[in-house]
Amino acid sequence: MSATTSGAPAGVVFDSVAAVLAAVGQPLGETSWMPITQARIQQFADATGDQQWIHVDPERARSGPFGACVAHGYLTLSLANLFLPQLVRYEGLRMGVNYGCDKVRFPAPVRVDSNIRGSGEVVAASAIGDDGVQVTVRITVQVQGQDKPGCVVDTISRLYF
Repeated sequence: MSATTSGAPAGVVFDSVAAVLAAVGQPLGETSWMPITQARIQQFADATGDQQWIHVDPERARSGPFGACVAHGYLTLSLANLFLPQLVRYEGLRMGVNYGCDKVRFPAPVRVDSNIRGSGEVVAASAIGDDGVQVTVRITVQVQGQDKPGCVVDTISRLYF
Protein backbone atom coordinates (compact mmCIF):
# COMPACT_ATOMS: atom_id res chain seq x y z
CA MET A 1 0.00 0.00 0.00
CA SER A 2 1.02 3.55 -0.66
CA ALA A 3 -0.47 6.96 0.01
CA THR A 4 -2.47 8.71 -2.67
CA THR A 5 -2.13 12.41 -3.41
CA SER A 6 -2.81 15.48 -1.27
CA GLY A 7 -3.61 14.06 2.12
CA ALA A 8 -6.10 11.47 0.88
CA PRO A 9 -6.31 8.19 2.76
CA ALA A 10 -3.85 5.45 1.93
CA GLY A 11 -4.77 3.59 -1.22
CA VAL A 12 -3.70 0.36 -2.84
CA VAL A 13 -1.31 0.83 -5.77
CA PHE A 14 -1.30 -1.45 -8.81
CA ASP A 15 1.45 -1.15 -11.41
CA SER A 16 0.69 -3.92 -13.92
CA VAL A 17 -1.94 -6.17 -15.43
CA ALA A 18 -0.59 -9.05 -13.32
CA ALA A 19 -0.96 -7.03 -10.11
CA VAL A 20 -4.60 -6.23 -10.90
CA LEU A 21 -5.37 -9.84 -11.83
CA ALA A 22 -3.82 -11.05 -8.57
CA ALA A 23 -5.94 -8.63 -6.52
CA VAL A 24 -9.33 -10.27 -7.03
CA GLY A 25 -10.91 -10.59 -3.60
CA GLN A 26 -8.62 -7.94 -2.11
CA PRO A 27 -10.19 -5.24 0.05
CA LEU A 28 -9.10 -1.69 -0.79
CA GLY A 29 -9.85 -0.07 2.56
CA GLU A 30 -12.03 2.91 3.37
CA THR A 31 -11.97 6.62 2.64
CA SER A 32 -12.40 9.40 5.17
CA TRP A 33 -15.91 10.39 6.21
CA MET A 34 -17.55 13.28 4.34
CA PRO A 35 -20.77 15.14 5.12
CA ILE A 36 -23.81 15.15 2.85
CA THR A 37 -25.03 18.73 3.11
CA GLN A 38 -28.25 20.28 1.90
CA ALA A 39 -26.12 22.50 -0.35
CA ARG A 40 -24.63 19.43 -2.09
CA ILE A 41 -28.09 17.90 -2.49
CA GLN A 42 -29.41 21.17 -3.93
CA GLN A 43 -26.49 21.44 -6.38
CA PHE A 44 -27.24 17.94 -7.63
CA ALA A 45 -30.95 18.78 -7.92
CA ASP A 46 -30.08 21.89 -9.92
CA ALA A 47 -27.70 19.99 -12.19
CA THR A 48 -30.16 17.18 -12.94
CA GLY A 49 -33.52 18.94 -12.71
CA ASP A 50 -34.69 16.51 -10.01
CA GLN A 51 -36.32 18.93 -7.57
CA GLN A 52 -38.49 16.36 -5.76
CA TRP A 53 -39.46 17.66 -2.31
CA ILE A 54 -37.87 14.72 -0.44
CA HIS A 55 -34.54 16.14 -1.60
CA VAL A 56 -34.96 19.92 -1.64
CA ASP A 57 -37.75 20.97 0.77
CA PRO A 58 -36.44 20.55 4.34
CA GLU A 59 -39.68 21.69 5.97
CA ARG A 60 -41.92 19.31 4.04
CA ALA A 61 -39.35 16.48 4.23
CA ARG A 62 -39.38 16.63 8.07
CA SER A 63 -42.89 15.19 7.98
CA GLY A 64 -42.13 12.83 5.09
CA PRO A 65 -41.15 9.17 5.09
CA PHE A 66 -37.47 9.78 6.00
CA GLY A 67 -37.91 12.54 8.60
CA ALA A 68 -35.53 14.83 6.71
CA CYS A 69 -34.29 15.52 3.20
CA VAL A 70 -32.40 12.65 1.59
CA ALA A 71 -29.72 12.62 -1.06
CA HIS A 72 -30.73 11.51 -4.52
CA GLY A 73 -29.76 7.91 -5.16
CA TYR A 74 -27.84 9.04 -8.23
CA LEU A 75 -25.97 11.64 -6.16
CA THR A 76 -24.87 8.87 -3.82
CA LEU A 77 -23.91 6.72 -6.81
CA SER A 78 -21.93 9.54 -8.40
CA LEU A 79 -19.72 9.78 -5.31
CA ALA A 80 -18.23 6.39 -6.21
CA ASN A 81 -16.21 8.43 -8.71
CA LEU A 82 -14.89 10.55 -5.82
CA PHE A 83 -14.06 7.54 -3.63
CA LEU A 84 -12.45 5.26 -6.24
CA PRO A 85 -9.18 7.20 -6.68
CA GLN A 86 -8.89 7.48 -2.90
CA LEU A 87 -9.01 3.69 -2.64
CA VAL A 88 -6.86 2.61 -5.57
CA ARG A 89 -4.13 4.15 -7.67
CA TYR A 90 -2.50 2.88 -10.83
CA GLU A 91 1.15 3.54 -11.68
CA GLY A 92 2.54 3.12 -15.17
CA LEU A 93 -0.93 3.42 -16.63
CA ARG A 94 -1.00 4.44 -20.29
CA MET A 95 -4.77 4.88 -20.36
CA GLY A 96 -7.81 4.06 -18.25
CA VAL A 97 -11.49 4.38 -19.14
CA ASN A 98 -14.74 3.93 -17.25
CA TYR A 99 -16.47 1.01 -18.94
CA GLY A 100 -19.68 0.97 -16.91
CA CYS A 101 -21.36 -0.26 -13.76
CA ASP A 102 -23.14 -3.42 -12.70
CA LYS A 103 -25.45 -4.25 -9.82
CA VAL A 104 -26.25 -0.75 -8.58
CA ARG A 105 -28.33 -0.87 -5.40
CA PHE A 106 -29.59 1.71 -2.88
CA PRO A 107 -30.25 -0.33 0.29
CA ALA A 108 -30.87 2.65 2.61
CA PRO A 109 -31.50 6.39 2.34
CA VAL A 110 -28.72 8.91 2.91
CA ARG A 111 -30.21 11.64 5.08
CA VAL A 112 -29.03 15.23 4.90
CA ASP A 113 -26.19 16.01 7.33
CA SER A 114 -25.16 12.36 7.58
CA ASN A 115 -21.56 11.32 7.01
CA ILE A 116 -20.63 8.84 4.32
CA ARG A 117 -17.46 7.11 3.16
CA GLY A 118 -16.52 4.65 0.48
CA SER A 119 -15.04 1.22 0.92
CA GLY A 120 -13.79 -0.92 -1.94
CA GLU A 121 -12.99 -4.43 -3.02
CA VAL A 122 -11.65 -5.87 -6.28
CA VAL A 123 -14.34 -8.38 -7.25
CA ALA A 124 -13.24 -9.39 -10.77
CA ALA A 125 -10.48 -8.85 -13.31
CA SER A 126 -9.72 -10.26 -16.74
CA ALA A 127 -6.92 -9.63 -19.21
CA ILE A 128 -7.52 -7.66 -22.40
CA GLY A 129 -4.79 -8.47 -24.89
CA ASP A 130 -1.19 -8.19 -23.71
CA ASP A 131 -1.29 -4.84 -21.92
CA GLY A 132 -4.87 -4.37 -20.70
CA VAL A 133 -7.16 -5.50 -17.94
CA GLN A 134 -10.85 -5.06 -17.20
CA VAL A 135 -11.33 -4.68 -13.45
CA THR A 136 -14.52 -4.59 -11.40
CA VAL A 137 -14.28 -2.73 -8.11
CA ARG A 138 -17.23 -2.85 -5.73
CA ILE A 139 -17.73 0.48 -4.00
CA THR A 140 -19.91 0.44 -0.89
CA VAL A 141 -21.10 3.85 0.32
CA GLN A 142 -21.30 3.45 4.08
CA VAL A 143 -23.50 5.77 6.15
CA GLN A 144 -22.18 6.52 9.62
CA GLY A 145 -24.47 5.04 12.27
CA GLN A 146 -26.46 2.90 9.81
CA ASP A 147 -26.20 -0.84 9.31
CA LYS A 148 -27.21 -0.71 5.65
CA PRO A 149 -25.16 1.18 3.05
CA GLY A 150 -26.55 4.04 0.99
CA CYS A 151 -25.28 2.54 -2.25
CA VAL A 152 -23.41 -0.49 -3.52
CA VAL A 153 -22.07 -0.41 -7.08
CA ASP A 154 -19.73 -2.60 -9.11
CA THR A 155 -17.67 -0.15 -11.17
CA ILE A 156 -15.96 -1.48 -14.29
CA SER A 157 -12.77 0.05 -15.68
CA ARG A 158 -10.53 -0.85 -18.57
CA LEU A 159 -6.88 -0.17 -17.87
CA TYR A 160 -3.92 -0.25 -20.25
CA PHE A 161 -0.39 -0.34 -18.86
